[in-house]
Amino acid sequence: MVNYLLKKSYQLKDLKEIKFKDLWGDHGVFTTMWIFDDQSKILFFNEHINNLIKSSKAYSIFKKSLKSDILNLLKNNLKSKIKYNHLLRIAVNKKILSISVRKRIKPKSNFDLKLVKLKRQKPEFKNLKYREILRHLTKLDNSKADIGLCSNNKILETGTSNLFFIKDNKIFSPKNNFYKGITYKFFESKIKKIIKKDIFVHSLKEFDEIILIGSGKGVTSVKTINQIKWKRKSLKHYNILLKYYKTAVNKCQRFM
Repeated sequence: MVNYLLKKSYQLKDLKEIKFKDLWGDHGVFTTMWIFDDQSKILFFNEHINNLIKSSKAYSIFKKSLKSDILNLLKNNLKSKIKYNHLLRIAVNKKILSISVRKRIKPKSNFDLKLVKLKRQKPEFKNLKYREILRHLTKLDNSKADIGLCSNNKILETGTSNLFFIKDNKIFSPKNNFYKGITYKFFESKIKKIIKKDIFVHSLKEFDEIILIGSGKGVTSVKTINQIKWKRKSLKHYNILLKYYKTAVNKCQRFM
């Protein structure tokens, strides 16, 4: 069971507080951000909010004051004296805006990826049609494992993160049918070349490293895919990506 530090919902029309609703399964969008430190730093905050606004327009749930409403609600709910290491989730449908804060779980070194036949609905957007993914995730210890979403014998992403695959010192990424997250876009701006191609499940044994990237997992090296007897052969590119990521963390400004 998820332990929440904060969970609140508001009517979108007037920001009146109502009983909390997580909005999973609704027609709407969400974003998840890492909030950390006792100065309420939120990594890639502007990028996350701008992407949420863009997605809300695509889903016809946009409200002109949405960005300022989110900012005001966060200022009212986040506490400057708390030392955070949490995930801040903002979800929006046509009538409700929900905010929740839960503890961020640090991935362990023996991280396993479990392959499942599943893909996101409309994966170009971070939408709330997520119940089937959550059904699988709730069966796992999220510090030790994630699910690899596979469709048509291709691996696309995980239940929580994007994926990079390393072979011959080259970085590969799935070509399409996955949600390209904010952390992924950060690395796109830092890495000279990410080769986009279909990553077939039967080809996974060819790769030396498989790396998760996202708000919840940060940069996480997969040690095993036990289903296909894959094992990590190197940590070289994991360490390179982690260095970029830590630089962004160190440069992050406080939210309040």
